[in-house]
Amino acid sequence: MSQRVLTTESGAPVADNQNSATAGAGGPLLLQDQHLLEKLARFNRERIPERVVHARGSGAYGYFEVTDDVTGFTRADFLSEVGRRTETFIRFSTVADSLGGADAVRDPRGFALKFYTNEGNYDLVGNNTPVFFIKDPVKFPDFIHSQKRDPFTGRQEPDNVWDFWANSPEATHQITWLMGDRGIPASYRHMNGFGSHTYQWTNAEGEAFFVKYHFKTNQGVRSLSAEQAAELVGQDASSHQTDLLQAIERGVNPSWTLYVQVMPAAEAADYRFNPFDVTKVWPHGDYPLQRVGRLVLDRNPDNVFAEVEQAAFSPNNFVPGIGPSPDKMLQGRLFAYADAQRYRLGINHTQLPVNAPKAATVDNYGRDGLHATRYGSRQDKNYEPNSYAGPAQTGLPLASPLAVSGWTGTHEAPLHTKDDDFFQAGELYRLMSDEEKGRLIANIAGGLSQVTRDDVIEKNLAHFHAADAEYGKRVEEAVRALRED
Repeated sequence: MSQRVLTTESGAPVADNQNSATAGAGGPLLLQDQHLLEKLARFNRERIPERVVHARGSGAYGYFEVTDDVTGFTRADFLSEVGRRTETFIRFSTVADSLGGADAVRDPRGFALKFYTNEGNYDLVGNNTPVFFIKDPVKFPDFIHSQKRDPFTGRQEPDNVWDFWANSPEATHQITWLMGDRGIPASYRHMNGFGSHTYQWTNAEGEAFFVKYHFKTNQGVRSLSAEQAAELVGQDASSHQTDLLQAIERGVNPSWTLYVQVMPAAEAADYRFNPFDVTKVWPHGDYPLQRVGRLVLDRNPDNVFAEVEQAAFSPNNFVPGIGPSPDKMLQGRLFAYADAQRYRLGINHTQLPVNAPKAATVDNYGRDGLHATRYGSRQDKNYEPNSYAGPAQTGLPLASPLAVSGWTGTHEAPLHTKDDDFFQAGELYRLMSDEEKGRLIANIAGGLSQVTRDDVIEKNLAHFHAADAEYGKRVEEAVRALRED
């Protein structure tokens, strides 16, 4: 095999990559050393802005295979036939920490999936929990600020974390999830994934359904205690990345079975609580899980930066037969995710290989901008409508229209008969075994007892009391015991 020739970015061969050019032996460096200047300038620009949330992540390629007929609910082509396979890319992530954080920490996990369908890319952006901390996107920046490093101390502060939660009672359900046994997954392979939000499916007859996605791990759910996680972080801060990489390299391909809950659109208005509230789950007794297919991961990325760090997901990347719901948090994400990627990666980030459609052709009038690689032919026009046979609209909406009414303004969501912030947290607590309850109480008390303000502690305790009398009493006693030590 012949030796490959090292070149500059312009393709010129490099004569010496060990020594910089100088004015004589031992003299000062020369500005004319193009290779040195190019290497240093490029090195200074290697890092792009990291994600504000979900900064630390891992990814893999795979496929989604349809196993059950769901054409009665959606006309999405990639779901139209049993046995149909669609190439996918998934990115797992923690939420609050920076790119340099550890994997095995108590934090929700991102579960972002890109389907490369023949009708365009479909992005399903969820978490490993079926609920979230807040229900309105206007609170999201404040929530994340409370969980991130304090601007003065430079570290995550229990006072900030619990103060926000004390003043956001809707977080009680997600806190109960996060502080419970599933708060620290043993690996990305051993956790479930959820769309979390409510989405809309529309069938060929135009009937609309609201759906929730559930990806059940076929490896079984495995989680870590706080002590096990601390030990693992000390051994390998990249434990989840290591596990995923090595499993796929060994041919032990992780998989998940996708189920959906399906609610006829007409039932949403009179359901006993707001079905578009992301702080709540739909009971399976009301809307049972219906199997759709299986997700299999079978290929690692060749380059983590190019394919994982530059992977861009947006929940507004829908395909015909799938669309949004009135879920306010989802509505906010329809803007925020795509905007974040335009900031991080540029207006043409969708042309990067990991983000570009693989089974569909992009044909529109978007032009120019930083790093543009798609131009079209010399006859193509850059406006529409035109008389030159350019791409034209179909007139077929992706999903069914949603009826709206009322006055514009800032409104709280209309109350349903069972709309409160605590009852599902209480139901979750009562489902736990005695051992699970004990660990949940210990995890909550361990953080809440570090809060310095009594009023913040009392507000949080009131939330747990409202969820379940025993739950609140045990948290209160555990916090008091830790503060008296």
